[in-house]
Amino acid sequence: FPFFFFLGQKELVADVYRTIKREKILFIQAPTGTGKTISTLFPAVKAVGEGLADKIFYLTAKTITRTIARETFQILQEYGYQGRVITLTAKEKLCLCEEMDCNPLHCPYAKGHYDRVNEAVFDLLKKEQDITRERLIEQAEKFQVCPFEMSLDTTLWVDSIICDYNYLFDPNVYLKRFFSESVKEEFIFLVDEAHNLVERGREMYSATLYKEDFLSIKKILKGHSQTCVKELERCNKHLLELKRECRTYQILDNISGLLFSFLQLCVAMEEFFLKDINLPEKKEVQEFYLELRHFLNIYERVDENYVIYTEQVPNGKFKVKLYCVNPAANLQECLEKGRSTIFFSATLLPIQYYKKLLSTKEDNYAVYAQTIFKQSQQFLAIGKEVSSKYSRRTEQEFQKIADYIYEAAKAKKGNYMVFFPSYKMMEQVQKKFLEREKILEEMDCICQENAMPEQAREQFLEAFLEKRDKTLIGFCIMGGIFSEGIDLKQEALIGVIIVGTGLPQVSNEREILQQFYEKKEDSGFAYAFRYPGMNKVLQAAGRLIRTMEDKGMILLLDERFLQKEYQYLFPREWNNYQIVTLSQVRSVMETFWDNNY
Repeated sequence: FPFFFFLGQKELVADVYRTIKREKILFIQAPTGTGKTISTLFPAVKAVGEGLADKIFYLTAKTITRTIARETFQILQEYGYQGRVITLTAKEKLCLCEEMDCNPLHCPYAKGHYDRVNEAVFDLLKKEQDITRERLIEQAEKFQVCPFEMSLDTTLWVDSIICDYNYLFDPNVYLKRFFSESVKEEFIFLVDEAHNLVERGREMYSATLYKEDFLSIKKILKGHSQTCVKELERCNKHLLELKRECRTYQILDNISGLLFSFLQLCVAMEEFFLKDINLPEKKEVQEFYLELRHFLNIYERVDENYVIYTEQVPNGKFKVKLYCVNPAANLQECLEKGRSTIFFSATLLPIQYYKKLLSTKEDNYAVYAQTIFKQSQQFLAIGKEVSSKYSRRTEQEFQKIADYIYEAAKAKKGNYMVFFPSYKMMEQVQKKFLEREKILEEMDCICQENAMPEQAREQFLEAFLEKRDKTLIGFCIMGGIFSEGIDLKQEALIGVIIVGTGLPQVSNEREILQQFYEKKEDSGFAYAFRYPGMNKVLQAAGRLIRTMEDKGMILLLDERFLQKEYQYLFPREWNNYQIVTLSQVRSVMETFWDNNY
């Protein structure tokens, strides 16, 4: 093991090893700083070394966690690990052409790829132990092969694969080289930030078709295929009947007639593609066909874990959706292809919720890792006279929230992040905050923007690393790009303020989710809103204490945090909190800082 063991870390490593040996599934709730990555990778590597397993798949939801996994493997390599590691990157990001077109007539790397790829892979394996995106591109250019296809071929010869969830779970993207047969292999699956897999699982095993797309494709194919046009008209007629019956959304018990029309259209389009077609909109037609085929494939999975519904979308479109409400059965099918799975995250609370939605097995293990941080490093306060409820979103409430932010930040000069449930509310509070007299003389303010490009994200985070004479307030979105996976240590971040309980926006789909779990678990609101919301809160709060040297304050601004239903979801480290009012918050924070400096 490359480090001194933290408090409880050796036990955690042993738990992971034992789980792999017993071919089980383990859920780990591991607070920030407990060394989740090394604590799961080290025993997995030992298990492979002892012949208990053949390969490690380190599965992540975000690029930043893939980077952390790769750095951890590099540390193990410094201590003698001889295994080869590859980091898989999406096809679009690896493509060497200006526009991705995998036809050998248009892509010089696809033309003759199979004549050269074996030599390229062999050469790569001889020279490299850590195979990165940059190294794959360099090798692909040298041998004039497709970097993505070469990376997939290379996976057969490495010991550890770092990749997105898709490569195991997504029915359209999974690695067919490993998972196409329903055969159990000696693979270890390490699922990082596992809380993300619930929504990702729902997305991967759901399918949607829009009525308007059938009309668009009909217009394109008119004059090219009378059969396809006829089948498109029939599908549109079925959808039009459903649209007339639907006001906002409608749950359907039976779509056999519609499904038969989709199947007939699919056959007609496949026959059409056999002809030598030269359409300017060929790509659009192919993408529609793939969506149609995906819908039919997903329908084969539809069971009691699905809800089929139609909806009048706010943008004017009409859709039919196969909604995978509980992805557990589909995810379990994938997990069966390996020996053992370790799910881990800093926010797997309540653990029973994740155990039910990520696996169907009843005998899965679960552990709560001990935090390595002292209680004195972090101060938690709850503002009791403020709320983000829709009924309370008034100018007066926005002003009160802005005042709370100001008073908390005035307690000590430094860098703070404030997280909001939506862009709209963030703008409303920020406006009130900036109306304060001479505020820009006292504090610098930066704000997260919608769909920020990579460079803008980096600039936003770099602002927290600069030396400055004034306090910095960063206005951010809960569940957004800055609430997960960022690492601002020591003085880079001394306070996190969270506005609201993070509840997902009310929508027809959330209502369907709530109704589904109301019937099954009698906890519809918790499954549809409270649990996902609190996960965002905990993720945002986790940005604060990252090392033993860090100190900081967390301020929760919503009186609902005082309700037992929410306090039940607090991690153990949040047992000691203080209730504050607007008039108290500054002095309470000052006392905390005085005691710690």
